Amino acid sequence: MERKIYAARLDRKECISESAQCFHFEFVIDELESFPFAAGQFVSAVAEDANGKQQTRAYSIASAARGNQFDLCVNRVEGGFFSNHLADLPDLPIGSIINIHGPHGHFILRQPVADSILIATGTGIAPMRGFAQWLFPEVGPDRSEGRQIWLVYGTRHESELYYHEEFEALAARKPNFHYVATLSRAGESWTGLRGYVQDHVGKIVEQRAAALGLPLPAPPIDPATPATEMHFDIHAYICGLNNMVSGVREKLAGYGWHRKQIIFERYD
Repeated sequence: MERKIYAARLDRKECISESAQCFHFEFVIDELESFPFAAGQFVSAVAEDANGKQQTRAYSIASAARGNQFDLCVNRVEGGFFSNHLADLPDLPIGSIINIHGPHGHFILRQPVADSILIATGTGIAPMRGFAQWLFPEVGPDRSEGRQIWLVYGTRHESELYYHEEFEALAARKPNFHYVATLSRAGESWTGLRGYVQDHVGKIVEQRAAALGLPLPAPPIDPATPATEMHFDIHAYICGLNNMVSGVREKLAGYGWHRKQIIFERYD
């Protein structure tokens, strides 16, 4: 089946990290009244390069569904055709059009909502921002159903914590949203957490289990149990580079977590 191509108009653009050359984009699809998608999905951008070859790149949507709009969070990559095309102001001024198709992907929140640990590094924060906006909309009912939601976000330097103030404000507004930012190469002025995300994920799992009186490692699930009958009281959603994703998965497997509790997306 031929994929429907939409013309997405650039409505807003902001550099949210000079050091990492990371940009926040907001697009509008004027031909649609609404562009429905599940938080965590991605769109594919398509364009011809200088040699006339069609290039396609997948980008996680960095927002929850909102009318006919969607957001992206993109780092400029040396030698990267699409990231540079998007990030360079002379090439893509406000009002410019990019062609996209989608939404695609299965990196979405499992239903019903359970306690969840959202784990991201770098631009892996994009789908997590979508999850947070969907769970805790500024207008409309809270969809978290009172579940405990942790966002564990790791990067090297403070300047590379994208949407940092936004997540801090959400944590101040919602007592069941816990924002855990950690730096692996923090400067002396950083007063927050240090280290890698898997270390802080481990602390969350252990503290939660102790508070609820749950055993660790968790008792194994009978392999004969059909997937449709598996219900977990907590999930982990992981997005980032392969080494981080693998490290967190191994950490959680060590606690006896079932593979279906661990939902992940890699972008390398």
